Amino acid sequence: MKVLLLAAGYATRLYPLTLNTPKPLLPVAGRLVLEYIFDLIEPLKEVDEVFIVTNEKFYQNFEDWRKKFSSSKKITVVDDRTTSNENRLGATGDIEFVIEKKNIKDDLLVLAGDNLFKADLSIFADFCASKRPCITLGLYDIKDLLLAGKYGIVSVDKNNKVVDFKEKPTNPASTLAAMCLYFFPKERLGIMKQYLGLENAKDAPGYFLEWLYKREDLYGFVFKDKKWFDIGDKKSLDEAEKEFSRGGQ
Repeated sequence: MKVLLLAAGYATRLYPLTLNTPKPLLPVAGRLVLEYIFDLIEPLKEVDEVFIVTNEKFYQNFEDWRKKFSSSKKITVVDDRTTSNENRLGATGDIEFVIEKKNIKDDLLVLAGDNLFKADLSIFADFCASKRPCITLGLYDIKDLLLAGKYGIVSVDKNNKVVDFKEKPTNPASTLAAMCLYFFPKERLGIMKQYLGLENAKDAPGYFLEWLYKREDLYGFVFKDKKWFDIGDKKSLDEAEKEFSRGGQ
């Protein structure tokens, strides 16, 4: 299995903190965001390589970090060659870019480089394996209808099959949010290219998932009793700092 960490954003909402530092390399409670993410990945014995996709501006930041960081996994930093918010590929574009550029043929686990949570991903991986060849995503109940409008909101049936998905809904039907955590079995790696070939394809993964569930079975794994932080602005960064400073979840 390969892992892809999405880290090609410019994080303008966190300026000036991210003017010269990518969001995944910001400190939270004495450690970098990316190091917490590797805590999740390290126990996965089936993972042999982790790709970090970033942009031209921050490529060297990640290379410098990689040379100092110790991991049992091979780490490869990939430059998507973009230089600004105006020409960025977006998450869906970056996923396809790395699949093509690195000729990935194995199962692929995709995580956001700015999501902080603590969990046993081996349980998620087992669930994903039980649903193959279907694509699986991680879900988290944010328990806030007002906040739900900022996320991809999901409904699942008793078998955890996704029966409804709305990206950033005006009137959310639930508070079950899609985390930026996706499992693509190797049999389904071509689906992103198919989606991006559409005239109305969008760069946010939620729109891809909204399109996908209507066409094939899609499953969601609900992470329970764990706090999840999507580091998008200073407020969420401060909340993560507070939580992880007292030992996390």
